[in-house]
Amino acid sequence: MPGKMGSAMATGPAVACMKTLLMVFNFLFWVTGIAILALGIWTKVDLYKYMELSSIYYKESPYILIGVGVAIVVVGSLGCCCTIKGNTILLYTYAAFLIVIFVVMLATGAAGFAYKGKLEKGFRDGLKNALKQYGNDTEISKGMDDLQQKVISCLSPGEQKYLKAWMISSKRGIEISKGMDDLQQKLKCCGSDDYTDWFTTTFAGGEKKVPTSCCKDGKSTCQHTNLPDLPPTNATLEIYTLGCYGTVLDFMQGNMGIIGGVALGISFLQLFGALFACCLAKNINKSKYEQVA
Repeated sequence: MPGKMGSAMATGPAVACMKTLLMVFNFLFWVTGIAILALGIWTKVDLYKYMELSSIYYKESPYILIGVGVAIVVVGSLGCCCTIKGNTILLYTYAAFLIVIFVVMLATGAAGFAYKGKLEKGFRDGLKNALKQYGNDTEISKGMDDLQQKVISCLSPGEQKYLKAWMISSKRGIEISKGMDDLQQKLKCCGSDDYTDWFTTTFAGGEKKVPTSCCKDGKSTCQHTNLPDLPPTNATLEIYTLGCYGTVLDFMQGNMGIIGGVALGISFLQLFGALFACCLAKNINKSKYEQVA
């Protein structure tokens, strides 16, 4: 009898310790879900205009991030409930959810690494395409509202469908131009490879000029026309001369170790959470068995 009591007393502190560790994990896991959810919302609200510059951008991407964030928050909340209640079935279910999420995140990371070159090429091609489309939508954007209000109601259903499709395409062109302007101002870059990329665009019209979004400090009065061909030049005093593709690529490569380390840490943290959940469930069952015995 004393031996059984000693064993039960030893099991009790072990269960309490594991519950504490699992609650700490649940909190970290829940915060991760909130962060991913916030990233998804931020991508949808603000970052989409930059991501759309890529030729392989998928509109579903923000919703996937939001969905993953919500799933992690829900699973994390489930983990808190089953940890507090000490329900072994729920704990094992929670561990299974964590393993599934771990596999999905690991597969996503592997796919991102495998398609790294394709993603980079897609971004570069998208920038080149944005340069070609830039400025072609000025008159379209001015007349689009009047067109929708006064003309579209007079057309046949087939003509309305065609016109709506054209308007959606035109709206995307407007968003691309705005996204390019914002990208150049925020990243302090100009063009894809460098500022001379603009010289061969429709926007330049055969002149050596760049958009005012290439101007340093957003000054619309800067000298952005009749620019020399090759950097370094006096142009660096007025405009940004580095290309946006190289700027983004340098940032990603410079921080790839940190990004990869954080992602890997979050992934393997889930394995520890699953291990804690299984150990806690096992010790709870053991404690119940010893109390009955």
